[in-house]
Amino acid sequence: MATSSVDTRRHGKFSPWAILSPGGLWLTLFFLVPIVSLVRMALSEMPNRFAQPEFTGSTQSFSTAFSEYGSQFGRSFLFAAAATVFAFAIGYPLAYAIAAYGGRWKDLLIGLVVVPFFTSFLIRTISWTSILADEGPVNRAFRSVLGDDFTLTGKWWAVIGGLTYNFLPFMILPIYVALEKIDFRLTEAAGDLYATPRAAFWRVVFPLSLPGVFAGSLLVFIPAAGDFINARILGNPTTTMIGSVVQDQYLVQLRYPVAAALSLVLMAIITALVLLYSRLFGTDGLAA
Repeated sequence: MATSSVDTRRHGKFSPWAILSPGGLWLTLFFLVPIVSLVRMALSEMPNRFAQPEFTGSTQSFSTAFSEYGSQFGRSFLFAAAATVFAFAIGYPLAYAIAAYGGRWKDLLIGLVVVPFFTSFLIRTISWTSILADEGPVNRAFRSVLGDDFTLTGKWWAVIGGLTYNFLPFMILPIYVALEKIDFRLTEAAGDLYATPRAAFWRVVFPLSLPGVFAGSLLVFIPAAGDFINARILGNPTTTMIGSVVQDQYLVQLRYPVAAALSLVLMAIITALVLLYSRLFGTDGLAA
């Protein structure tokens, strides 16, 4: 019996590692190894654009990333932040309406939110060039008020609009999940304590939904900051985002060390912003 209990404890000791091993192997192969490869490439040099990168430990690529492409970094984070704010402004009321008043139609309404994912990201973005075209219905309506020279395409607001549209479901779904867990009778209890409906929402419902807001904000901001499709299709050369620069440096200019350095800097800044955001708003309720 003693030997059996010892074997049981020994197996129990290694059980967590066995459970974690598939995920750990996956992260090692498809996250850590590529990161190490990127670091090595960023610290390499190329005598010319057609030569093979040689690891030298040089940090020149990082200097180039900051000195030549600082404006693209700033523009990327500004556009991503704006898209996150607009996605929240649109997505929260929609998620609240579905969770609080959807009733038996909740599944259908959430399905309609997800329907755009049935179409390619690229096709969805290209379709906006038709909607916002100079002769399109939206631009004609604006021209009737703002004049014949007004145009929607090739502008920064078109890029932000495209980012907001494409990543909006990533904001709606986490907020809906958080709101779905809330017992809305709590607002009635707040009303019994003489709270107005507005006060009940801000003091009861909104704080309980913050984990969904936190998750949705990250799911919108992070991919939006690295996006290059919307800036390329809906913008112009003055609205270029850092994702477009990375693509150009890697596939066109063949400056692999610079492309790797840009990618690493982008990941580092996003990680720092996410840690700051989590420090300000907290993540205790995310697992609730």
